[in-house]
Amino acid sequence: MKLKHTLFVAGFIGGLIIGPLAKADDTAEIIKSLREQINALDQKVRVLERNRELDQDAVNEAAKTAPQIVLGENGLAISSADTNFAFSLHGLIQADNRSFFNDGGINGNDSFLLRRARPIFSGTVYRDFDFYFAPDFGGSTVQIFDAYLNYHYQPWLQLRAGKFKTPLGLEQLQSDAMTSFNERSLATDLVPGRDVGFQLWGDVADGRVSYALGIFNGVADGRNSSNADFEDHHEFAGRLFAQAFKKTGGSFLEGLGFGVSGSWGNISSNATGLASGFLTDGQQTFFAYTNNVVAQGDHWRVSPQAYYYWGPLSLLGEYVISDQPVQRNVGKKVFNADLQNTAWQISAGWVLTGEDASYNGITPKHSFDLSSGHWGALQLVGRFRELDLYKATFPTFANPGVSAQAAQSWSVGLNWYLNKNILIKTSYSRTDFTGGGGAAKTTTAPGNVTRQPEQVLFTRLQVAF
Repeated sequence: MKLKHTLFVAGFIGGLIIGPLAKADDTAEIIKSLREQINALDQKVRVLERNRELDQDAVNEAAKTAPQIVLGENGLAISSADTNFAFSLHGLIQADNRSFFNDGGINGNDSFLLRRARPIFSGTVYRDFDFYFAPDFGGSTVQIFDAYLNYHYQPWLQLRAGKFKTPLGLEQLQSDAMTSFNERSLATDLVPGRDVGFQLWGDVADGRVSYALGIFNGVADGRNSSNADFEDHHEFAGRLFAQAFKKTGGSFLEGLGFGVSGSWGNISSNATGLASGFLTDGQQTFFAYTNNVVAQGDHWRVSPQAYYYWGPLSLLGEYVISDQPVQRNVGKKVFNADLQNTAWQISAGWVLTGEDASYNGITPKHSFDLSSGHWGALQLVGRFRELDLYKATFPTFANPGVSAQAAQSWSVGLNWYLNKNILIKTSYSRTDFTGGGGAAKTTTAPGNVTRQPEQVLFTRLQVAF
């Protein structure tokens, strides 16, 4: 319309100029011609404006069906416009160093290592079906750590099938990227790792209560599944966890969570059903069963657990009982015992820079940026833990001269969150042993490990997105 007004004004001015120089009839013809031209231009402008509206409608309509792509601190996410189909790419890389002190000359324990290197693929198909796939290229072999399909009918009713963490230990269920220390505590030695099975689970009362009930192939303490069952019996596991004061609007009890988990299964004369050995913080074996010892009978575990987060403060504690009958054949003699091993841990943390601590990690208020004077977030952490082997284990089922009867450990550390994706950890750990030690000539674990306290300095550079 602005063009129409401009042409009209130009015509009017032109008429004023031409008017005195032309006859009245000529002036009328000129004005008439200009009006016709203006009307023609006006019509073209209307057509162009309408075409523009149609093009914009087409763009808006296309946007409604176009895929959505988001790239940021949480990784790469692609979803259909209706969100019924989604795909996410995440990753976890942990480069570690372990430096041991006064280790009695043990060779090969000081090392740089790629602790974890996981590309993580997850997504949703047909709105209600989620999938998760996480191989691990860290360590000496490539493994599939998680691979499962999850049907989420409602938050309170979901069904998971595949390979994933058994719902037992509190720290074990924490994401590998979110733990306070490089390695999990001695309590985790007595709970199963990842196993293949089915699990019914969900969150009730707006997330205040969580439950999980599953049936699995069954794995020994501290082990992950080999993706196949080692015998015909299966294992049942369950967990009930409550956060009664969640979403109460700033209550000092809002970050309190507590619960209990347990498992039961039956194993018939199978060595795979026993732990291959219990490990220290430095991932050295301090206990191992004697040859020809097999699991024999009902294996059950129970674990009361709790955590508390309030502002920069974090507390986490758990206790684990693992009861496993064992059998050993020595010639014509058969020895049997019901071994009940126990472990506990309590860890604490304080975020020195004031950010809120949580079970799912820390997000700095200001990311590391020297030009702006920002340093990220700093967290001071500490931990005590202990694992006790049942007295009847010795000497028939384990050699008390090399394997420890108990391990007590403490650790302190500092975690530096440069931003949400990059973390630097450093910690010192000392583990003392009761029993074991072996002769001076013993050069293999657990004898050479339990001969002196384990003292180790850990560092880690982590990238997670």
